[in-house]
Formats: sequence, structure tokens, C-alpha cells
Amino acid sequence: MDFKAGTYDIAVIGAGHAGIEAALACARLGKKTICFTINLDAVGNMPCNPAIGGTGKGHLVRELDALGGEMAKCADKACIQFRMLNRGKGPAVHSLRAQADRRKYQELMKLTLEKQENLHLRQAEIVDIGVENGRVSFVKTHTGAIFNCKAAIICTGTYLAGRTIVGEAIHDGGPDGMFAATVLGERLRELGLSLQRFKTGTPPRINARSVDFSQMEIQAGDEPPEPFSFETLEEDAVLVNQAVCYLTYSNEKTHEIVRKNIHRSPMHSGAIDGTGTRYCPSFEDKVVRFADKKRHQLFVEPMGLDTEELYLQGFSSSMPEEIQLEMLGSLKGFENAEVMRPAYAIEYDCIDPLELFPTLETKKVKGLYGAGQFCGSSGYEEAAVQGYVAGVNAVLSLNNKEPLIITRNDGYIGTLIDDLVTKGTNEPYRMMTSRTEYRMLHRQDNADIRMSHFGYRVGLVSKERHERVLSKYDAVEKEINRLEATFIPPSDELNNLLKAYEMPEVATGVSLASLLRRPALTYEIVAPLDKNAPMLKRAIREQVEIAIKYDGYIKRQQRQLDEIARMENHTLPDDIDYDALQALRIEARQKLKAVKPRTLGQASRISGVSPADIAALMIWLKR
Repeated sequence: MDFKAGTYDIAVIGAGHAGIEAALACARLGKKTICFTINLDAVGNMPCNPAIGGTGKGHLVRELDALGGEMAKCADKACIQFRMLNRGKGPAVHSLRAQADRRKYQELMKLTLEKQENLHLRQAEIVDIGVENGRVSFVKTHTGAIFNCKAAIICTGTYLAGRTIVGEAIHDGGPDGMFAATVLGERLRELGLSLQRFKTGTPPRINARSVDFSQMEIQAGDEPPEPFSFETLEEDAVLVNQAVCYLTYSNEKTHEIVRKNIHRSPMHSGAIDGTGTRYCPSFEDKVVRFADKKRHQLFVEPMGLDTEELYLQGFSSSMPEEIQLEMLGSLKGFENAEVMRPAYAIEYDCIDPLELFPTLETKKVKGLYGAGQFCGSSGYEEAAVQGYVAGVNAVLSLNNKEPLIITRNDGYIGTLIDDLVTKGTNEPYRMMTSRTEYRMLHRQDNADIRMSHFGYRVGLVSKERHERVLSKYDAVEKEINRLEATFIPPSDELNNLLKAYEMPEVATGVSLASLLRRPALTYEIVAPLDKNAPMLKRAIREQVEIAIKYDGYIKRQQRQLDEIARMENHTLPDDIDYDALQALRIEARQKLKAVKPRTLGQASRISGVSPADIAALMIWLKR
């Protein structure tokens, strides 16, 4: 029997990484919010790798932090090993990644939700979303409890029609043995939403006592560790690496076991319907696709400080359990491995992201938003930033204010959302540094100046924090000007330093800035020559050095971005009748009607819309 259980402004369906950021954003902006999860013990769960960040993903975490999100702060408190990836390359692709204590992360996030004013955390499965006059009006739980609301944000992760697969053992279910959301998907189809079927997978978990680490390469963390949150950086808080990871490899015996049993792989037998991610394939898929490779890297990662569970990154599989055991036993150090949880694949339903506006609101139902894997992406970080954007826009819409649109000209979050809602995706979308056109401008280290003004505008970044960001970059500019104006006369000290780094001696004075432009020299190396150097924080020195060293690259990309921004600023009316624009090709009319681009720039990125179509649109706009 249905019954009225309460009235809220916004309902968030799911409490994974997307649901957490969505619920917190809504509640912190003053809206009465309720967040539902199938199991309270799964709040903030990491069903796959126990880590935050990574290539491209670390950029997302930093951007979210600058917007006033929660993930970076929690990661700094719960992570046990920090490593900056791609240090051997330029700063554009430096990406922070940290191993998390999985349970501590969950506990901290759950407690944050429980203590948040305006937020009610509730265990229940949502089975219905009510719509009146084209707008969300309520959500209903499996027990018949009806909660009136004005907006709902779907953050179902891999739970929506979830199905787990271990060889021939196939069951309805969510990650980590949780129940699946079995009813909501049909209701979404009734509302006219187009759903698609994706797949992801996870490796086995092994008891550390059964592993011989002496046969593996140690992977230590950075010293000193660098945090995710800019606020942690400002406080000069000391992080400590509390764990190490290890590296091992597959071998020809492992690959032969896969080849011999490939007919039993659900991926190859047809038992799996969903499309998996290209950039994180199962191990058996790697063996088939890269048949010439003699070995594959496998990273051995701790699940936390108070557990012996290990995660074997790179060994994702849906093979039958007995085959998994045979594969595992062929690895160096894992000859006697005790499996605690077998690897499994999981299929789930998600929306075609072309059904969404850049606000992440659905085009067919007012007040209904999506975020995370429900929108076709993969990864905790991709989910979290979408949750923030959906939550903020739900609030802004209810307040009749302008939406928050982060474009690809602004950073990685804009690129992620623009790719999804403009191009769509036929596989789980994963963020990588190669996806953005402006890597030198959109670095992780400068996410604060790029994003904090958005957070300040919507009310999730305080005036004091925003002013600290502005003050930081004012100090950066002053120091750059000082270094450009400070000249060092020729001396034995200067020439000895240059000779030490195999550089030609100088007979005339040189500016400190020109010294820093030399690839081998850093702020710390030239410091002895700089007798009047001010005491600056490491983050300011880092920005100064990057700005001076990469000045030419930065200016060139800025010019490119400015040119693109002019097209991006050409707003397209919502009510364009594309069928009436005979200058457009038929395919272009169909694609433009489906996507409903907000700007000329977005229209230009739609697959099937040619430069000639854009020229025709520009002529129409001028008229």
C-alpha cells in the first residue's frame, strides 16, 4: 500500500560518488534534499579499484575541489599512498593518483552526508518517478513510500538492471554482492528515455598472507606526498604514505591458459550483451587483442590498512572461477594465492547521453537529471564531477537562475560533459588527458584559478576562499615580473652553476627569468643566485616556474582557445526549426534536432554536422 512519506525539494537516487556530490551540492545550497541508496553500507563504495585520481582523472578531482566539491578533501584524509603520474613528462599531463583505504573513505563520506544540514540519507530502492505536466513530482520506494519532490537526480551506477557474470554463473545483482535496481529502468523507458547496455569488470581480491612480495617490484609513493585538495595545500598539511604497492607481470603460461579456455569467456561466447570500456579491457580481452605482447603489467594494491585484501589491477576478468584460479597461480608471487573474492563482470543499463542537456537535465522530463555511470561514463572521478554539475543545476533551475555550464574551454569537466551530450558514447566513457584540446592551459595545478569563480558564483566556494585564490595568482604575477626584472651579472658562481648542468658560460648579465627558461634549471637550482628572493609557498613557486618555462606554449594555446571561444559564444535559440533551414543537409538537420546544441561551437562538434552546415547556420544567425 502506497503512503505519503515526506516532501523534499530534490531527491537523489544513489549514493555512490555521483550521488554524494549531487546530494551535498543541493543541501549546501539550501534545498531540502533526500538521498536514497539500496544499502547504506555501500555509500561511497569503491567496487572496483581502491584509488582516487589517475591520468586525466586527477585533473577532474582538482577541478571539483576548486568548485567546492567533497571528493578531494575526503581522499586526502583516507588515502594511504600518493603518486604523481607522468612526472617524466611536462606539467600538462601530470596527474595525481592515490591508493585509498576503502573502508575509511566510505566511513568519512557517509558521516559527511549524515551530518550535512538539509540532507536526509535513506536506505531504499526507488521503483517509480512521478511526472506531472512534464515535470518530476515524486519518487516512490519499493515499500510504497512516496516522497514528493520538484527534481530528481539519477545516480544509479552499475545497479540499474545490474547483472553479474562469472563464467557461466550469471545472476541479477549490483556490485559487491548488493541487490540490483530491477524496476526503475522500465519506468524510465515508459517516460520515453532511451537506455543502452554497458559492461564493466573487476579483478579478483587476494589475501595478502598468501602472496610472495619478494618476487615483485616495489612501487613506493612520492616523498613528500602531494594532496588533492587546494585547501590541504594551503594549510601545508603533512600527508604520510602508509602503504606500498607492487608490480608483477603476466607471462606466456598465463596467456596460454586464457587462449586454451577463451571459448568459456562470456565476452567471446556471447553471454555478455553490454559494451565494455575500450581503455580498461578484461585480461582475457587483452590477451586476444594484443596477441604479440609477451606480458602485461599487473599492479598489486592494498584495499586498506585494516584488511589483508589485495586488488590486482589489470587482471579484470569474467572467466569461470576455476580458470581464474589457474590464471592467478601462473603469476610470479601468486603461486599459492588465496582468492577472497573472484573477479566478475557486471552489465547495467544507462541513458543515451544525447538525451541530456549540458546541465545534465533530460530533454524529455523537466527536473529529471542524470550523473555518473547512468550517463554513460566510467570511473569514480567522472561520476563525482557530474554529480556536482547535476546537483547545482537542479538547484539553479528551481531558483529560476541561469544554469551552470562548464564548457570544454574551461577544463576537463567541460570536455567530459560536452563529449557525452554532444557526441554520445557507445562504450563507457573514460577521461584521459588526450581528450582535451588545451592541455597546457587546463593543468591540474591551476584548477583553482580556472574553477573557483564558478563555485563562488553558485555559492559553494566562500568569498574568503575565492579571495585566497586571487591573492595567490596576484603573488604569482608579481614574482614573474620580479624575476624578469632581476639581472645577475656574470660571475664564477653563475658560470660554475651553468657548467654543472652542461650549459655554456655567459659573459653578460642574465635575468633570473631567462635562467628559469632553460630546461635543466629549476627555481631551487637558481635560488643561490637570487639573494633577495621572497619567502613564497611551494604552490606559488610552482606556478611561477611553469608560467616562465612554458610561456610560449601557453600563449599559443590561449590564442587558439580565444578563437574557438568566439564561436562558442554564438548562442543558438532553443526553438530553431532545423527542418526549415534548407541550406542544411538532411543528416545535419536530423543530428541538430536530436542534440539541440546550445551554441555554434557545440553544433560544430556534432558527428555528421559539416563545416558547410556550420557556415549555413552562421549566415542564418546573422540574418
